[in-house]
Amino acid sequence: MPIPTPFHSRTAALCKSHEWRDWAGYLAAVTYEPTHEREYWAIRNSAGLIDVTPLFKYEISGPEALAVVDRIITRDASKCAIGQVLYTPWCNEAGKIVDDGTLTRLAEDRFRVTAADPNLQWFEDCAFGFDASVRDITAELGALALQGPLSLEILRKLAPHAEIEKLKFFRQLETKMAGIPVEITRTGYTGDLGYEVWCASTHAEKVWDLLMDAGHNYGMLPAGLAALDISRVEAGFLLADVDYFSCRKAVIAPQFSSAYEVGLGWAVKLDKSDFVGKKALQQEEQRGSQWAFAGLEIDWPELEKLFAEFDLPPQITGRASREGVPIYKNGKQIGKVTSSTFSPILKKYLALCTIEAQHAKIGTEIEMEVTVEYHRKKAPARVANTPFYDPPRKRATF
Repeated sequence: MPIPTPFHSRTAALCKSHEWRDWAGYLAAVTYEPTHEREYWAIRNSAGLIDVTPLFKYEISGPEALAVVDRIITRDASKCAIGQVLYTPWCNEAGKIVDDGTLTRLAEDRFRVTAADPNLQWFEDCAFGFDASVRDITAELGALALQGPLSLEILRKLAPHAEIEKLKFFRQLETKMAGIPVEITRTGYTGDLGYEVWCASTHAEKVWDLLMDAGHNYGMLPAGLAALDISRVEAGFLLADVDYFSCRKAVIAPQFSSAYEVGLGWAVKLDKSDFVGKKALQQEEQRGSQWAFAGLEIDWPELEKLFAEFDLPPQITGRASREGVPIYKNGKQIGKVTSSTFSPILKKYLALCTIEAQHAKIGTEIEMEVTVEYHRKKAPARVANTPFYDPPRKRATF
């Protein structure tokens, strides 16, 4: 049975929809209002406040903590400065993804890793024989994502101006809000300007109240998973168990994915010290991958025609879809859509897909299966760059 996060006394009072989802064993609001629209537009036009506490959180510390982290992840942890955050996958010996998440270097010999799934045993196995410890700190920390173009303005009300304005993309700082110790990272899952605020679970309610009070005059709203899902597709971000399966959950060969096959080849540093899966990834890099990760833009006029055959408007707006559907080239299936959404801000129907690498070139014309009034149709689409939505403010220096 899902348990409440440390912010539940506040989120439950605001969740008028009474719609919750089990996220990693925690209760997570899907929408606060009857629909997700205002929450989505808050993220894109002002700011949304999202409870992301259910992320699994681990601390790796000790004299050989760096060696352990470097053995686990595909990125080069030795180049991660104190106060820097890296996004990274980690793999098994066959080079298939175990999970993905963020790595924050908190001190010379202390790191925090976030993950979608439980990884304590995996990390402890990788740390065996090293002078380092791995600790599950998930229950000790509350985490809130403050995302949107006005998120900096809101944080200025609570954190010292100089500190928060100097905080660069994928960097971390320790500060206080009304005397409460917090960590702030310039990270998020919406593809917009945004921050994540980390605090001891005992301070969670107070931190929530501070942020809600500071954001009130800026149009900030609490946002649930439905609004977040649309935002992350627009940003081209992967979702575990949807856009790829962990090798610990995959049951047949086609369900396994390497970092290259899900578009994370840029995060594989083959010139670093040895890490789990390095040899297999070296071999894949040399021979090439069978599959690739890509974005799709679906031809809207043609989509309208398919629905017009049944005297219907296109019925694809609303929440993002996590249903896998086939994609085709010249009548042959060449992959599958894993996530799709109508983008309210871009006014386009977008999708993320796994596609045969030979067809992954930007601009390639393909077809996506669409169900219209219980009939399976094919809508023209083209391979497109991700992220679909990438405002300059996301990485801007202020």
